[in-house]
Amino acid sequence: MSVGEFELIDKIRRRAKVGAEVKLGIGDDCSSIAVPANHELLTSTDLLLEGVHFRLDWTDLHSLGIKAVAVNVSDLAAMGAKPVSLHLAVGLPVGLSDQQVEAFIDGIFAGLDRYDLSLAGGDTCRAQGPLVISVTVQGLCHRDQIITRAGARAGDDLWVSGTLGDSALALRALQSGHPLSDFLAERHHRPQPRTALGQQLATQGLASAMLDLSDGLAGDLPHLLRASAVGAQIDLARLPLSEEFRAELHKDQRLIDLAICGGEDYELLFSAAPEARPVLEQLAVQLELPLQRIGGIGSDPELRFCMSDGSAYQPQLAAFDHFLSNKG
Repeated sequence: MSVGEFELIDKIRRRAKVGAEVKLGIGDDCSSIAVPANHELLTSTDLLLEGVHFRLDWTDLHSLGIKAVAVNVSDLAAMGAKPVSLHLAVGLPVGLSDQQVEAFIDGIFAGLDRYDLSLAGGDTCRAQGPLVISVTVQGLCHRDQIITRAGARAGDDLWVSGTLGDSALALRALQSGHPLSDFLAERHHRPQPRTALGQQLATQGLASAMLDLSDGLAGDLPHLLRASAVGAQIDLARLPLSEEFRAELHKDQRLIDLAICGGEDYELLFSAAPEARPVLEQLAVQLELPLQRIGGIGSDPELRFCMSDGSAYQPQLAAFDHFLSNKG
């Protein structure tokens, strides 16, 4: 990489748009975000580490830039917030070419444009080790509409957007040295956070609790259950699966564990009162996004996966844990 740090920052600054909420952006020691009356500023930070979250022989740098934005925006969607600003910090390995850096930055700006985000600040440095990406996003939500993980009640339904297991199926193919279909490549390398859904659930007061699925249904749902002091029963026959996933599942039934435990789908999982079913079904049509009721919330603090005959099912895969696993 021949470009200098200040030259790179200046190139980024010239491309960065500044939204109405950003009063100070790149160029000062801090950014300044205006918060409208009765709103709160929601902030989330995430790391993407080469060898843990991605491999450069599996993904292109442009897609990686898009994904770095998307996985962080998904956290805002999970609480019903409107994305506003993003801060980017990167440790760029010495071995990266100028073309690779340009492709990564182009991907970042493609993600910013997709979710109408302002690049408000960040940091760059040269790294002797692997590529390190740190993204902080901020969003706005009316203080009375913020959706947390703590509001699920016994008797609520459990819903999930989109389809499950696609990203894990893609990772399985990559690990086996098999090429990805366009569909699986899109789901794994360029996930789409459900921002419109999150905001609609918040403004209409439809979801009682919510989170996004980054570490899989079996890994993330327990966080919601603990926060709400409830349990849940999941009907495996109701899990929403893509046509490509179903085709592979037909060959090997054990792959259902990828839909249960596989991470990085970035779909929204939420609880809602049964009375909300008609509105949610209408919302799915309006957003052209499948919403599937996959189970229910109970007072017994246990998570059960049930087969179509009512018998319990125990996944054989473990949900992803950064301190116990390695995705690389």
